Amino acid sequence: MARVRLADVAARARVSTATASHVLRGARSGGTIRVSEATRAAVRQAADELGYVPSAAARGLAAGSSGRIAIMVPYLYNPYFAYMAQTLILALEERGMTTTLRLAHDAEAERDAVLGRTTRDVDGMLVCPHFLSAEMLGEAPGLPVVQVGSAPTEGIDCVVMGEEEGMRAAVRHVLEQGRRRVAYVADPWIPDPGSPRFTGYRTALAEFGLDVDPDLLIEGADWDRRGSGLDAMVGLLRSGTRFDAAVCVNDAVAVGALRAISRAGLRVPEDVAITGFDDTVEVAFTSPPLTSVDPGVQQMAELAVELLVARLEGSTAPAVRVSAPPRLIVRASTLG
Repeated sequence: MARVRLADVAARARVSTATASHVLRGARSGGTIRVSEATRAAVRQAADELGYVPSAAARGLAAGSSGRIAIMVPYLYNPYFAYMAQTLILALEERGMTTTLRLAHDAEAERDAVLGRTTRDVDGMLVCPHFLSAEMLGEAPGLPVVQVGSAPTEGIDCVVMGEEEGMRAAVRHVLEQGRRRVAYVADPWIPDPGSPRFTGYRTALAEFGLDVDPDLLIEGADWDRRGSGLDAMVGLLRSGTRFDAAVCVNDAVAVGALRAISRAGLRVPEDVAITGFDDTVEVAFTSPPLTSVDPGVQQMAELAVELLVARLEGSTAPAVRVSAPPRLIVRASTLG
């Protein structure tokens, strides 16, 4: 039988999940959420009827700590990080835990947050990092931390994204459509041999007997902005290098690249097939809709919360790495 979630209780009581969490955590009426006695009774009745049992972590937090979990992302202008942050917030809310969103724009801010220097007001942290590594930290985190995405950090629980597998599927797909001049767009670190997305690109080409052409490796100013994708693609078009497909390191870059291709009077997918990565909401609404890799954000978030709950409940097991399988979502930008 499926576990009864806090959201199920809220739906039965016809209140928000936040209100249900507030009531069931036993928060005082003088808190930030004011709840009538009738609403409290409705929530408790719904919980009883459904047999809702809060997680041990949520009970422990309510009893002795802030009850707050920090979610840290580098920024929110990339739709992936905004979507992941929202998904993590909702997954924690279902466990009866509250959240605070933190931004870490550089390595120092990221390190200080993970080590607890700037996060003393929380009981644990879910971090989507850019810079995190055991060498950068230099010591164990001062609070339970679970990493979501990026290269795994030694000594920290991590939910790994299937970056290499996902990019390999995207490149293989465009090659199966008959494309042979496939550009790899807007990663300032290419050709980094440790980059899983670049590794996936290179591996898929090799499966079709193709070598990596340095002229098709297009660097951008960074890898997270639509403008970077536009500028990178403009540079490729101006170079005169022949290409019939472009795989982009993420959706933001792909949207910018798509704009540049359209401005140049080329047709997608007739002249150029193009793919993204992350399957964010906007790519289903571009013209044409973009093929993209769904990394399994919902599953990643659920796995991360499970790992964090185990640490909050006192687990001292060695750090683990788990992953969610990616899926290629094929749309019109590659079919033609």
